[in-house]
Amino acid sequence: MDQVNKMKQGLTLVYTGHGKGKTTAAIGLTVRAVGRGLKVKIYQFIKSPERSYGEQIALGKIGVEMEQLGRGFTWTKTPEEHREALRIGWLKAKETVMSGEYDLVILDEINNALAIDTFPIEDVLPLNEVMDLIKNRPSHVHLVLTGRDAKREIREIADLVSVIEVEKHYYDEGIPAVKGIEF
Repeated sequence: MDQVNKMKQGLTLVYTGHGKGKTTAAIGLTVRAVGRGLKVKIYQFIKSPERSYGEQIALGKIGVEMEQLGRGFTWTKTPEEHREALRIGWLKAKETVMSGEYDLVILDEINNALAIDTFPIEDVLPLNEVMDLIKNRPSHVHLVLTGRDAKREIREIADLVSVIEVEKHYYDEGIPAVKGIEF
C-alpha cells in the first residue's frame, strides 16, 4: 500500500491572513476532495443565506452542500441576531463534524467569527469548544478553518497554516466587488 493510502488520520488546515483567497483555497481543496471521492460539507459562519454566492451554485452542481449560517457583516443586523446565528451555526457545525458522515468539513470564516470584538461571542462560539472539536473529531475527518485573524491556539494545533497576505488589491483603486470574483 502506498503512503497516500496509509494516511487515515484527518488533518486540520487553517487558511488565514488579510489577503484575498482563503475561501477560494478551501473551495479548491473541496474540488480536489470530491474528485477523490470524499464527502464534503461547507459551513460559512458570516455569510447570510439571504444572498446567493457563485461558489454555492457551482458546488451544488457537484453535490457539495454549502450552508450559510451568518447574518452578513457584523455591522448589519443587531448583535443579538449575529449572536443567535453564531450559536445555532456552531451547534450545527459541531454536530456535523462529530457525526463522522463527512470526510472533509470546512468551517469558512470561523476565524473571523472567533475574532469578533464588537460584541460578546465566547458564550455562543467558545474557543475552547472549537479546540475540543479539532482535537476530538472522528479520526478520519479533515477539518478546514478559514478567515482572518486565526487564534494562536488554533494555529498551534493545526497541521497546516497558510497565511494569505495582501500585496496589492484593486479595492484600493476604487474597483468594487466583482461578480464571479468576490461572490
